[in-house]
Amino acid sequence: MTNEKETTMRTKGICYDTGFLDGARDGSTSRERFDPDLVRRELTIIRDDLHCTAVQVVGGDPDRLELAARCAAELGLAVWFSPYPLDLTAEQIRSLLLDCAHRAERLRHDGAEVVFVAGVELSMMNRGFLDGDTVTDRLGYLFADPAARPARIAEVQARLGEFFRDLVPAIRAAFHGPVTYAAIQFEGVDWALFDIVTLELIRSAEVADRFRDGVRTLVAQPKPLAVTGFGTATWRGSGDVAPRSMEILGSDPATSAPRLTAVLERDEAGQAHYLRELLELFDDEGVDSTFVHLFALYNLPHRPDGDPRDDLDLASLGVVKVLDGKLGETYPGMPWEPKAAFAAIADRYSA
Repeated sequence: MTNEKETTMRTKGICYDTGFLDGARDGSTSRERFDPDLVRRELTIIRDDLHCTAVQVVGGDPDRLELAARCAAELGLAVWFSPYPLDLTAEQIRSLLLDCAHRAERLRHDGAEVVFVAGVELSMMNRGFLDGDTVTDRLGYLFADPAARPARIAEVQARLGEFFRDLVPAIRAAFHGPVTYAAIQFEGVDWALFDIVTLELIRSAEVADRFRDGVRTLVAQPKPLAVTGFGTATWRGSGDVAPRSMEILGSDPATSAPRLTAVLERDEAGQAHYLRELLELFDDEGVDSTFVHLFALYNLPHRPDGDPRDDLDLASLGVVKVLDGKLGETYPGMPWEPKAAFAAIADRYSA
């Protein structure tokens, strides 16, 4: 892979969820239904109507990842094959990633354009890199004590660095295309191990005044820069707290069913404006590849009737709203309707 960078965005992409698996508890998935015909139609819409040139296929089930990746490749989309371990141990992560690397190589060997993503935010989303059994515990360990934070970040970086120094050669033995990792900046990844610098860059109000300068600095480094993970939920004001905009999702004390923690105002226009601004910024600054997060979250349906705290789509970063037991009208037969963000992405990517 060349390190020469182009002046305009090379890859215009979106993240496509095949099902996030809960590795800590019962192995439940964020996407119960995974019908190949539905997947193909969604990926066709992503190509034709969102004007994407690539898709980041994420999830925890290797069979689903391979099915969606092969379908995307058949449609002419570049594939970022992106297993997403959740609450796994280092050994479990290694096993999942190597399995997926072999699958991605089969796809690449058949002629597809494939980038292998060796995990996403591993230190925060899994066990063994930070103290704590859950994401909440790990966040608390890292950020609760400001005085201890530098030492704890150094500890994470050392553990993750050792993990990748052992793992990446094994991945490259299985997969012969470009390899990257979707990192959080504090993880301090040694990018010499990878072909593309990939970062989860999410703008919030706290960093808005220096966000563009930060992107410009990252673009200036020698390797291509990809930005993933950026997006915000669909309630008014969510863009100000975008990395935490899903934290309004709680559970009903009586039933443990998912429920919003407050009554909030739907703001599809705000979500669309947030994504449009970031896509323009990334393009202006010469980011090589972008992957909006994300197309749909099937476990957070839109429920406009009844208690507003049951409209889980307000907590969703999806650019389509999944309907609860209904079919949409814009795309007949599909179980969702586009949000305003869908049109914003389509306009930007088509330009």
